[in-house]
Amino acid sequence: MIPPFPLAWPDGMPRTPRPSKGPFRTTLGAAVKNVQESLRLFGSDTGKKVADVAVTSNVAGLGSSLPADKAVAVWFTWEDEQRCIAVDRYDSLEANVQAIHHVIEAHRALMRHGGLNVVRQTFKGFTALPAPTRWQDVLGFPPGAVITRNDVLRAYREKAEKAHPDKPGGSNAAMAELNEARDRALRELPD
Repeated sequence: MIPPFPLAWPDGMPRTPRPSKGPFRTTLGAAVKNVQESLRLFGSDTGKKVADVAVTSNVAGLGSSLPADKAVAVWFTWEDEQRCIAVDRYDSLEANVQAIHHVIEAHRALMRHGGLNVVRQTFKGFTALPAPTRWQDVLGFPPGAVITRNDVLRAYREKAEKAHPDKPGGSNAAMAELNEARDRALRELPD
């Protein structure tokens, strides 16, 4: 199960460089309920259960300040495969969640007018993107740790000693994963 925090953006999916103002007038709570209800109805329409729903973002919890990154990714299982619909097009969390609701509703319309095979074809893109590995896990930080850029660089150097392909037990894949974790961490952490 994917936790709601931090944002679990699908690996390989590009990000929107400059989000625009969202066209929706809704609260975050209402938008989340809309997504949950749309997924329930989608499962009912297709006769295939939707399970393991996780709405992920960089909101740490009640009382936390809103993050600069307003992206949202909704992960769920349908037809025994993990799916993800991720949106970062808008400059507010509620608009991005509401956009996901509309994407699901569009697929419900496809089900009504094109049938299950058409929906399966359109959902192929939602399964092609794997769940990301958290950079905190790759670099060896415990959940909830307060991490600085210097901590990231120190952990990276320590891990690179073992992951480098020239070292015993190291590999190109391990080093690539470590490099990606460092790069993601440095993009997310303040200067």
